[in-house]
Amino acid sequence: MAKNIQAIRGMNDYLPGETAIWQRIEGILKQVLGSYGYSEIRLPIVEQTPLFKRAIGEVTDVVEKEMYTFEDRNGDSLTLRPEGTAGCVRAGIEHGLLYNQEQRLWYIGPMFRHERPQKGRYRQFNQLGVEVFGLQGPDIDAELIMLTARWWRALGIDQHVSLELNSIGSLEARANYRDALVAFLEQHKEKLDEDCQRRMYSNPLRVLDSKNPEVQALLDDAPTLGDYLDEDSREHFAGLCQYLDAAGIAYTVNQRLVRGLDYYNRTVFEWVTSSLGSQGTVCAGGRYDGLVEQLGGRAAPAVGFAMGLERLVLLVQAINPEFKAESVVDIYLISSGQGTQAAAMLFAEQLRDQVPAIKLMTNYGGGNFKKQFVRADKWGARAALVLGETEVANGQVVVKDLRTGEQTTVEQTNAVAHLQALLG
Repeated sequence: MAKNIQAIRGMNDYLPGETAIWQRIEGILKQVLGSYGYSEIRLPIVEQTPLFKRAIGEVTDVVEKEMYTFEDRNGDSLTLRPEGTAGCVRAGIEHGLLYNQEQRLWYIGPMFRHERPQKGRYRQFNQLGVEVFGLQGPDIDAELIMLTARWWRALGIDQHVSLELNSIGSLEARANYRDALVAFLEQHKEKLDEDCQRRMYSNPLRVLDSKNPEVQALLDDAPTLGDYLDEDSREHFAGLCQYLDAAGIAYTVNQRLVRGLDYYNRTVFEWVTSSLGSQGTVCAGGRYDGLVEQLGGRAAPAVGFAMGLERLVLLVQAINPEFKAESVVDIYLISSGQGTQAAAMLFAEQLRDQVPAIKLMTNYGGGNFKKQFVRADKWGARAALVLGETEVANGQVVVKDLRTGEQTTVEQTNAVAHLQALLG
């Protein structure tokens, strides 16, 4: 007997009961994006490897250790996308969407990173990303944060997430700070763990993001990035804070907040939670004004963020257990007797013609009335329609409220109005 083939570790199946929750959450996210005037862009999941090396940075964990890279049959190096921003910028340059234009885009789909799978963090994971091009003021940074805050309210988790902000300044300011930070770390090298020692020269700002409590204690005496900011970045950050204050959005300035990818500048932000254990980041992003030019386009300001959907779904379910998927079925159509199955199928099609949004399931496979009502309950139907030989002959249907047990016989021509009243 052949051995069963199972899914690859860290690449999960989502079954119908789970996807229904996902669909409801995604529907809320997309509705809010539409209310702000953002448009969807759909991108390939495979790109040329140099795209990510140039965008993300050669000495980041993503490029060094986590990318799924392979050669295709032509000998070209390709990579399953580990994040979405680089591909979105590539598409914008390729199709002439960015130069002297304003674009507000979003995308959703799978990303891939080879790391140790853990709850809410997988090798194939799903992200929703938002990218804005052509706007350089702090007002659009603030709008992105306001948009995310609206998501949290709509999902009922707004009291369980908090906003952290920082400005990492210009490339020149970061270079000056980098020198000062490396000089400090060299004086305390023996107190750094192996990972921080490795990053000290290749990507020293990531040491600020260390989860090691001893390293964090050491950094209390380190130079702070805020002291090295250029004046334009200071003004931009002050403007962002003013907009958020006016909107009533609470935040904490965290001068150790950096992003793991090299293309960020000025604004960086994270929404974090204490309700998911160590995996506390829900949504993160910032400004990356130099990336379009870095990837071969004409210079264009840009800002965006990304959110892991697995983690968001876990958070919504942990905080808001009454958050349920919408029912798969509103109405279950039952039939029994000679010639009633064909009549039921035809009647179901007529109802779908009249009310396209109706969620109606027709019973197949026979069974007496009792068994068919059990199936209606199993699918969570709100009401049942019942056709027997008498109802078919008289052009009628029995409508039964499965919550109250009340049932009424109505003309088939009046069924839609009756159902709309019943279902609200």
